Amino acid sequence: MLDLLVTNATLPDGRTQMSLAVQDGKFVDVAPGLAAAAQQTIDAQGLLVSPPFVDAHFHMDATLSYGLPRVNQSGTLLEGIALWGELKPQLTQEALVQRALAYCDWAVGKGLLAIRSHVDICDPRLLAVEALLEVKRQVAPYLDLQLVAFPQDGVLRDPNGMDKLKRALEMGVDVVGGIPHFERTMADGALSVKLLCELAAEQGKLVDMHCDESDDPLSRHIETLTYETQRLGLHGRVTGSHLTSMHSMDNYYVSKLLPLMAEAQIHVISNPLINITLQGRHDTYPKRRGMTRVPEMMAQGLTVALGQDCVMDPWYSQGSGDMLEVASMGLHVAQMTSQAAMRQCFQAVTANPAKIMQLEGYGLEPGCHADFVLLQAQDPVEAIRLRATRLQVYRRGKLLAQTPANTARLQLPGRPDSVDWMLRQHVQA
Repeated sequence: MLDLLVTNATLPDGRTQMSLAVQDGKFVDVAPGLAAAAQQTIDAQGLLVSPPFVDAHFHMDATLSYGLPRVNQSGTLLEGIALWGELKPQLTQEALVQRALAYCDWAVGKGLLAIRSHVDICDPRLLAVEALLEVKRQVAPYLDLQLVAFPQDGVLRDPNGMDKLKRALEMGVDVVGGIPHFERTMADGALSVKLLCELAAEQGKLVDMHCDESDDPLSRHIETLTYETQRLGLHGRVTGSHLTSMHSMDNYYVSKLLPLMAEAQIHVISNPLINITLQGRHDTYPKRRGMTRVPEMMAQGLTVALGQDCVMDPWYSQGSGDMLEVASMGLHVAQMTSQAAMRQCFQAVTANPAKIMQLEGYGLEPGCHADFVLLQAQDPVEAIRLRATRLQVYRRGKLLAQTPANTARLQLPGRPDSVDWMLRQHVQA
């Protein structure tokens, strides 16, 4: 007898009337119309069953700290960094763990079951590292937490930055991070990329660098990151996060850069909510919004994810851990409004970040972990549009969270059908 059988499900790839059979925490069969005895059967009623949402770029050490020690009045990246510097001496491990666990609870309720979090290693105490390693241990039964050693103050700008980063890796942090555009000079930024990539190659680590997070069209650190990836044979193991300078770069230069990134199998994470909030702060009008060239990168064959980045911290006062909100903002800013492009935005908060994080057993195929979300929507596009209710969230075939269905239905006078139903018929036609 099966542990769980989900029937009449629609999958993100468009397959309908699908059944998913679960045994011992894994999918053992995924096919149309399965009939088998099971301890529990769920009739999805044609609704969307998706693999869990994945956020490949977040800062869990800073989350839910908005207003501490004060509010970012200018709204700029640099004031946010300065604010974080003011807050660091006041941090306690207990507060860090408490806020991070609260956010993880939010995440699970939203069907977000895997997060890559950058953790600041510039505090000599490595307090945030210790705290998030403890959080990682506590949430392991229900959420995959991958940590990046992130030198927020610059690994070379900080005299002991490299030593502290190595200590963080020894303590159990998973990924090598960097922030070359915050080093004192462009040359130091390039050198930091070289040194950090060499360290990752030596230790067999993945790389994820905040890269060119500015409006400077002449920032070139993604070019250096691409070169070092190629030189060291790190293909498919390196991620460039943000890349907002590419929004302002010359088109000819980008036409040369993108094929080089594809050759090196660079991954990209754009953070639309934060990128469009922090960038363009020095512009009057026209005002740049800074989000990198997502559709062009996808067309080049790069794996591109959309990340949350911040929730209620020195850089961003909003957010709730809802990756459908992230996908929606990415869709709008990148003008990805065709049916195919909107589905790509859904992939950018599910399958793509899972690939970047190298999550094992992710997906809705036999042999994968039975991790999934039942959404109150009939396809990925509708899920984004409605910020669909997560009716049920499962991990390893066990129910983690559930939310009552949204029963609000707008009726037009004299018409029995809901507006949503009519819109679906229009799109399908």
